[in-house]
Amino acid sequence: MKMIDRVSAVLVCAAGMMFAGAQVSAETFTVGFDAEFPPYGYQDESGEYVGFDLDLAAEVAKRHGWELVKQPIEWNSKDMELQTGAIDCIWNGFTINGRESDYTWTVPYVDNSQVIVVRKDSDIDEAADLAGKIVCVQSDSSALAALTGADAEEQNIALAESFERLEQVGDYNTAFLNLESGAADAVCMDVGVARYEIAARGDKFSILEEPLSGEKYGVGFLLGNTALRDEVQETLFEMKDDGTFDTIADKWGLTESVCLSRDSVPVASDESAAETGRKLNFGEIIRQLLEGVGASLAIFFLTLLFALPLGLLVAFGRMSKITPLRWLVTFYISIMRGTPLMLQLLVVFFGPYFVFGINTSASYRFTAVIIGFTLNYAAYFAEIYRSGIQAVPKGQHEACEILGYTPVQKFFRIVFPQMIKNILPSLTNEVITLVKDTSLAFAISYAEMFTIAKQVAAAQATIIPLFTAGVFYYVFNAFMAFVMNRIEKKMEFFR
Repeated sequence: MKMIDRVSAVLVCAAGMMFAGAQVSAETFTVGFDAEFPPYGYQDESGEYVGFDLDLAAEVAKRHGWELVKQPIEWNSKDMELQTGAIDCIWNGFTINGRESDYTWTVPYVDNSQVIVVRKDSDIDEAADLAGKIVCVQSDSSALAALTGADAEEQNIALAESFERLEQVGDYNTAFLNLESGAADAVCMDVGVARYEIAARGDKFSILEEPLSGEKYGVGFLLGNTALRDEVQETLFEMKDDGTFDTIADKWGLTESVCLSRDSVPVASDESAAETGRKLNFGEIIRQLLEGVGASLAIFFLTLLFALPLGLLVAFGRMSKITPLRWLVTFYISIMRGTPLMLQLLVVFFGPYFVFGINTSASYRFTAVIIGFTLNYAAYFAEIYRSGIQAVPKGQHEACEILGYTPVQKFFRIVFPQMIKNILPSLTNEVITLVKDTSLAFAISYAEMFTIAKQVAAAQATIIPLFTAGVFYYVFNAFMAFVMNRIEKKMEFFR
């Protein structure tokens, strides 16, 4: 445990020393941002990455003669992106509060607050009405920190404890889908993003008057990279002095939020931050990951329980002599194999609301995961079964008829055992793939092991939780491969 802490501290300090005098390499300036965070950074209708922060970064790069590289990142992986040098900074409505010691910051340039968004037709008029409700937040976000962080106010901690559940989602679009469909009762988020999303989605939502917390945005650099920070910060001051900064803020409707000033007090000294760093708690990592292991195993075993027999029925339909049935089953298989499983999960979970107007309850989330996985894997299993059935020589079918076997006797006594033997290698591949695919449950905010690993990795700024999750997948897949191999050997008598 102490060794891990020492190694982590050495790596952070070494990285800080390496970047302490760094300039932007090769005349490029790579900005990491969440591409689903309007109006600060997002993808518009033409496919271009635009936003308030990206416009500021573009102007800074232009004045220095740098080539701006807009790099969308997975928000949970932002620290690893920064530590590996894949990006030069995190510039995307990035909250300083609570993270003062984790990065080298510019002075704040935007005053922001966390607010609560609800449906207009809900009975929620104030924060106290959220007791017993389901609330969504983006993982590793300021809203999450305002409710559960170490520096969260007592009233916010008490508020979070009163929720039925606090759901962490990957992005705000998913949060609003949960809110609109009834799977969540409220969303906590940045006020600037909230206003933009409400305007874009029509007159369906409202913001409660009582904010959760106030915060400030800054540009985050790797600890110790003061040289690049100072260049960017000074350019922002120049833009403020000549009016360019305010012009960009006015373009995005954020004029009232601007707080950039040369008189701003530094949020923290880089020397103290570099010495502090983050300490890894390996025991806590394991404990949190174990909470998700059960969820992953439940998805795995229940999918096999339902998909294996359903796949056999689908295979019969695929080989049916009834043409309409055969066409229908063939179309189903083509849809399941031709579209992403992630999309299928979204359709199963949100479809009842958007197609039939039926509100989606939070308790339906796990059921939707199992339905989506079962329908998907049944299609693959059906084709595997079909190949195994058709591999049985035609002569054996004829022999069964001569011996007077009924179709059911023929299938279960003659065809089925040989089919199982023929398909075991292909079946093993699908079983192993299913173990890894359980991580896709995050698409509808179901917290299985890998989703929790990403959240822990983001919270502790280390890749160790992801490696630990990888070890679990490897060990479990090795076990399943061993089991399937033993079954194959048991079937050797059919050779």
